[in-house]
Amino acid sequence: MSATEKASPDVNAGFDPTKPIDPSRALVPSVMRLNEQRVAKGFWPKFRKVVSHVPFASEALSVWYCAKDDDTPTAAKGMMLAALAYFVLPVDFVPDFIAGLGYTDDAAVFTALLGVVGRNLKPRHREAAKRDIAKMRED
Repeated sequence: MSATEKASPDVNAGFDPTKPIDPSRALVPSVMRLNEQRVAKGFWPKFRKVVSHVPFASEALSVWYCAKDDDTPTAAKGMMLAALAYFVLPVDFVPDFIAGLGYTDDAAVFTALLGVVGRNLKPRHREAAKRDIAKMRED
C-alpha cells in the first residue's frame, strides 16, 4: 500500500470537520451502554464496601444520582458513566488495595469530572447522596 492509499477508504467518507458529528457514526452510544452496564452491575456492591474508606464518597454517589437523572444532558451522563465505570472496574492505574494510595486515581478522575460537568449536579443529587451515606454509616 502506498502512502497515499488508505487501509480503510470509507472511514472518513462524508466527514466534515466543521460540522457536528453525526451520532449514528459515533461510538459514544455503544460505549455509554457498556459503561452503564458496568456501573449498574458493580456500583452499589463496591460503594457499600468502600463508603467509609473514601473521602469522595459523597461526590461519587452524587454523580451516580445525576447520571440516573433524566434531566441530565446525554454528554454529561456519558462522562459521568465513564468516571463511575473507572471507579467500579477492578483494573486501575493505582490498584485500590494499596493502603493510602489506592483511591487517589479515582479521586482525581472525580475531581476532573466535576470540573467539567459539575454544574449538572443539582442540590437534590447532593442531598440524596448525603442522606444515603448517613444511613449506610449508621448500619
